[in-house]
Amino acid sequence: MSKLIYLDNAATTSLDPEVLEAMIPWLRSGYGNPSSIYSIGRDAKKAIEDARLKVAEAIGSKVNEIYFTGSGSEADNWAIKGIAEANSDKGRHLVTTNIEHHAVLHVYEYLEKRGFEVTYVAVEKNGIVDVDKIMNAVREDTILVSVMMANNEIGTIQPIAEIGERLAGHKAVFHTDAVQAIGNIPVDVRALRVDMLSLSAHKFHGPKGVGVLFIKRGVKIENLMHGGGQERTRRASTENTAGIVGLGVAIKKAVDNLPENAAKMQKIRDEIIGRVLNEVPFAILNGDRVRRLPGNANFAFRFIEGEGLLLFLDMYGIMASSGSACTSGSLDPSHVLLALGLEHEIAHGSLRLSIGTENDFSDIDYVVESIKTIVQRLREMSPLYDKYLKNKITED
Repeated sequence: MSKLIYLDNAATTSLDPEVLEAMIPWLRSGYGNPSSIYSIGRDAKKAIEDARLKVAEAIGSKVNEIYFTGSGSEADNWAIKGIAEANSDKGRHLVTTNIEHHAVLHVYEYLEKRGFEVTYVAVEKNGIVDVDKIMNAVREDTILVSVMMANNEIGTIQPIAEIGERLAGHKAVFHTDAVQAIGNIPVDVRALRVDMLSLSAHKFHGPKGVGVLFIKRGVKIENLMHGGGQERTRRASTENTAGIVGLGVAIKKAVDNLPENAAKMQKIRDEIIGRVLNEVPFAILNGDRVRRLPGNANFAFRFIEGEGLLLFLDMYGIMASSGSACTSGSLDPSHVLLALGLEHEIAHGSLRLSIGTENDFSDIDYVVESIKTIVQRLREMSPLYDKYLKNKITED
């Protein structure tokens, strides 16, 4: 295999060399426990606080509103469970959308089994939620509204600032999962008017195993982790110093280089979208064409299975993912694609290309030509496509 093209940056990104370089000292000589009072412990604590400042500056928060977690999923769990437990005396109603990440949806399902009521607001066919529908779902006993900033599968950007403005004055806490947003679009918690925000380092060329939950000062929330006084008594567990340092370096680079990187990714994305829709018959773009992340292109191809497409792409040296959950052992297509109104048969033939900062314009021709060849090959083996052709001949 002479060519390798990575197009699954929404799943994870490569570790930036500068980030790794910054982490190495804290994996070697800087191994002290940040809670210790001796020098190497104090040094580790200072490194963590320096990273906390970088995160706060990147998202427009105060330093004491940043809490480090073990992942974006943990941050989502903490936000939702913590608010539900701390505010159940004020109400037991929660609001979200039907295209959230499973780190959000599965937490809501967990809470439903414990007596909470959840309203799942359906997005429009373009994959974007209507602000009025969110507000119509909010009741007097609503204690939490959680809407992702950008969808991890179809890349649609949600109207978070508009929802935040409309929720101002309501007792409901407003949380957004911004895991896919950092490094792709501007994120400012004050402008968005959110009370909580989740992010994860490995989505913007930082290390895996470290995330952040922004908690606006004054928000009443229960702890998810217990056992120690770390993170100002909010999140027990010895801090991952190296990971936190890496997150700080990565988020600063991501924000500092955002305009240039986003413009490049968007040009590559638009070229791929235009060519695939023009050159591959029966190709559908999933999600709004404009209001989407700069590096996201999600397609559905009729008459094929997404799993087969991914396997062939891998043989061509192209690493991507599918909206279908086939590769994880499930026969069900993506809940996000079904939320857009796609039929099961079409949703199974999906492909997500998530472009990153390391991709180049020279990749476009090879990727598009490979997709064309593979889709045609799979359709030639498809009984559904054969049936379609026979019906078409009969009709003609």
